[in-house]
Amino acid sequence: MRLPPLKSLQAFEAAGRTESFQEAANELNVTPSAISHQVKSLEEYLGIQLFERKTRKVTLTLTGEVYLESIAGAFQTMESATRRLMVGQGGDELKLAVAPAFLERWLLPRFQDFTERYPDIEMDIHSSIGEIDFAQSDIDMAVYFGDGQWSGIDCQFLRSSYLVPVCSPYLLEQERVMEPEDLLKFRLLSVRKRPEEWPQWFQLTDTPYQPSQGTISFSNGMNTANAATRGLGVALTDPSLVSEEIENGDLMVPIDIMMQQSKSFYLVTQKNRPFSSAMSAFQQWITQRMAMDVSM
Repeated sequence: MRLPPLKSLQAFEAAGRTESFQEAANELNVTPSAISHQVKSLEEYLGIQLFERKTRKVTLTLTGEVYLESIAGAFQTMESATRRLMVGQGGDELKLAVAPAFLERWLLPRFQDFTERYPDIEMDIHSSIGEIDFAQSDIDMAVYFGDGQWSGIDCQFLRSSYLVPVCSPYLLEQERVMEPEDLLKFRLLSVRKRPEEWPQWFQLTDTPYQPSQGTISFSNGMNTANAATRGLGVALTDPSLVSEEIENGDLMVPIDIMMQQSKSFYLVTQKNRPFSSAMSAFQQWITQRMAMDVSM
C-alpha cells in the first residue's frame, strides 16, 4: 500500500497539533493556503474528512484525532532516529534546559566538576522558565522543579527540596539566636507566591507565628537569598542553592531545622527517547551530585 505524500502528512500533523492552518504555516515556513491545499489533498487521498472547517477555526474530526495521534508518534520516532544518527556521527553534545535560579545557584557552582570528568562533551545550556516542548525543540534534557506529574515526558526523581532559615552573620551580631522564636525578632523575607512557608516552618517548630516586624516579599527565591546576604532579614531557602554563600561565610544557618517542600527536582526527557552517551553521562553526574546534597 502506498503512503500519502510526506508533505501532506507534515501539514496535517502541524495543523492538527496547533488546530490552526496559520500556525502550521508559520511553523513549516509556508503559506496558510499551502497548508489547506496539502490537508485537502490528504483528505482526498484517504477519502476521509480530517478537519471540520469553520469561518475562522479548524477542528479535528474524531477520525482526525485518532489519525493525528498515530502520525505524531511516527514523526517522533523519525526525529529520535535522526538524532541518534547525528549523535553517533557528530560526537557528544548535550542541550540542557534549566531554570535561571537553578542555573545560577546550583549548576554553575558545581559545573566545573562535570567538565573535568567529561571534557569531550559539548554543552549548550539554556536558561528557561516553564515546560519544554521536546517534540518541537532540540533540547535533550531539562531539570524541572515540581510534583513530577507532567504528561508526555519521562522524568527521573533526583531529590526532595528542603527549606532552612538563612541570614547574614551581621544580624546574629545584633541579636542572639538560640530558639526558633528568636528569629521573630528579625524581618522575615519570603517569596510572594509562597507566603505560607514561614507560618509552616514555625508550626513545624511548635512556635506561634507572631512576627515583630513587617515581612518583605520578593518574586522568587533567588531574590530572597540575595536580600538575606545583604542583611535585610532572614530567608527560607534550600541550602544547596546558597552553598557558596554558606561556605564563604556570607550566610549562616541560625536554626538548623529543615522543612521538606511538596515539590522536588526531576531530570526530564522526551518520552521513550533513547539516551546518547552525553545524556547518560549527565544523568549519572547530576544524580550523584544531588545525592551529595542530601548527605550534607
